[in-house]
Amino acid sequence: MTTLPILIVEDEEDILELVSFNLINAGYKIQTARTGEEALSHIRSNKYSLILLDLMLPGIGGLEICKIIKAEKSIRKTPIIMVTAKGSEEDIVKGLELGVDDYITKPFSINVFMSRVRVILRRYETPMIDENTVLNVHGITINPQKHKVIMDGSSLELTYSEFSLLHLMAMRPGWAFTRNQIVDALRGPDYPITDRSVDVLVVGLRKKLGNREAIIETVRGVGYRMKDLDEDYTD
Repeated sequence: MTTLPILIVEDEEDILELVSFNLINAGYKIQTARTGEEALSHIRSNKYSLILLDLMLPGIGGLEICKIIKAEKSIRKTPIIMVTAKGSEEDIVKGLELGVDDYITKPFSINVFMSRVRVILRRYETPMIDENTVLNVHGITINPQKHKVIMDGSSLELTYSEFSLLHLMAMRPGWAFTRNQIVDALRGPDYPITDRSVDVLVVGLRKKLGNREAIIETVRGVGYRMKDLDEDYTD
């Protein structure tokens, strides 16, 4: 069983107890904080494998804590799952732009919650992928050096931006990318792209993926992601 340390930052007692109970049962070592100030004290004096961060906290709020974490070199790489009230799409986008790894909205299924935790921890336990590495995702082979994509034995004819978008998401399956993050990743000195054109780009890529178009998922109010490798593209 794992003993990875996780910090739970949550001021609602019932949610704190539910999450703590399930994480402990799964073998994780947990610490808890009920305020932003208490959370920062823990974060600066301990090393965590994951921070579960409620956005609505007494004192320093969750988004401000995210800013502080991402601004401090010694802790900025700590993965964060933010927990937010249902319908807080603006906060979700702000959090993802700050570098939060994932989000979950209240009320949530504890099974879904635990699955999200395992996915994030697995990502950070996996060595970083070199940008030139040939990727195999959902039955698709992506060769960045040759700028080539093979699916079902045939080469896909993709535009430069379609290839870049597919490669970006294939590097991090399951990660939700905001439109602004996609724009920043694809924009170059000779290739301007706007956030609105991202939607058109996704439509074109999905069309070329044919029966695998479902691997590119829309994240409502946020942007897009490629299905995690544990998920069947035919779902």
